[in-house]
Amino acid sequence: MGDLVDARELKKSFDGIRAVDGVSLRVAPRERVAIIGPNGAGKTTTLLMLLGAIEADAGTIRVGDHDLPAQRHQAMRSVGFAAGYLPLPDRLKVHEALRFFADLSELAEPATAVGRAIDELDIGYIRDQLCMTLSSGQRTLVGIAKATLHQPRLLVLDEPTASLDPDIALRVRDRLAALNAEHHTALLMTSHDMREVQTLTERVVFLRAGAVIADGPPAAIAADAGQASLEALFLTEAARLRERRV
Repeated sequence: MGDLVDARELKKSFDGIRAVDGVSLRVAPRERVAIIGPNGAGKTTTLLMLLGAIEADAGTIRVGDHDLPAQRHQAMRSVGFAAGYLPLPDRLKVHEALRFFADLSELAEPATAVGRAIDELDIGYIRDQLCMTLSSGQRTLVGIAKATLHQPRLLVLDEPTASLDPDIALRVRDRLAALNAEHHTALLMTSHDMREVQTLTERVVFLRAGAVIADGPPAAIAADAGQASLEALFLTEAARLRERRV
């Protein structure tokens, strides 16, 4: 079985400023990978190119057996995406919103998929609540339920626990780990929480100024850089970036 993601030499500029500069990235089935780096390193831009939401200026992207952007529709059938900034239909109840997305995905048994997602995320207590009334943590949980309705082979997450209370963040991390273990869902995520990265992922791709500067297990990357931990390495890189901007 080949890689779920095979991206090579991706480049992207906005208004003449290079956001991503030659990033190559592979994600294997069942793998748990984090893309990390200081603000402005190109993490979200890279994710959005891998999802086909924005088109690369150069480079190639293959997701599963499909090339982007030409075969994006087919490729996204095996991919889920969750991020705190993605909107929900505010005037629908949670179960109605999930059923709407299940129907959009043309699932064979949408009601079953919605019930399973609600049970797995333990959000039955808000199933009849309007989306507009949800807390940020509840919206995150519903977003992950939405992204996993079709049991994707790859789940892409942009800052999945940002701004969440510790108890909700723990529930999110536990559920993501369970998805990987139970359904063999590969995880590709960004996060500024290095402890979360070390807990959830087995491999880290570290970006600086839109380019990959390290790729490997979290502990090995930190050790190779002469740092005691991944968090120490991240803080060092962030400090260097601030110094260059002064």
